[in-house]
Amino acid sequence: MRTKNKAVFIDRDGTIARDVPYCSRPEDFELLPSVVEGIKLLNERNFKVVVVTNQSGIARGYFTEEMLAKIHDKMRAELASYGARVDAIYYCPHHPDENCECRKPKPKMLLQAASDLDIDLKQSFVIGDNDMDIEMGRRAGCKSILIVKKNKEEESDKQMSCPDHIALNVNAATQWVISK
Repeated sequence: MRTKNKAVFIDRDGTIARDVPYCSRPEDFELLPSVVEGIKLLNERNFKVVVVTNQSGIARGYFTEEMLAKIHDKMRAELASYGARVDAIYYCPHHPDENCECRKPKPKMLLQAASDLDIDLKQSFVIGDNDMDIEMGRRAGCKSILIVKKNKEEESDKQMSCPDHIALNVNAATQWVISK
């Protein structure tokens, strides 16, 4: 019997990239420190790396899906320039009021990726910077890691979710993933 893939699902805004409200232009996209090292480590360990992101700016008319593709092209190119890659990107383009099935914390993006990429969700992880990411991972059966900024460590006590681990950045989170 063939073994399914393990994956790490990573939130984009605030986790992979600087959180720019409704990032609508490639020039506003900026990778955070430690992201490249973390993703490279996952690539070397044969994890699928999948970006999952809510992008309601599309439904709000702030940018188009074509512009989002350009932003994601920039992200892929920057990662590739350092020898890192993401295997897939899934996004929800809907407004929160639409109550769609793909908006985090609902797990549809993870379930779709699991189907598309032959991923074992029980052997996979979610890395994100808010409760929606952690809850999405829990609903899909993944382990979860909450990224907290140094000046927000006190806030982690207020989190409604219960992540499996808390880390200060993506590289620290991936170190924990590898240790499991």
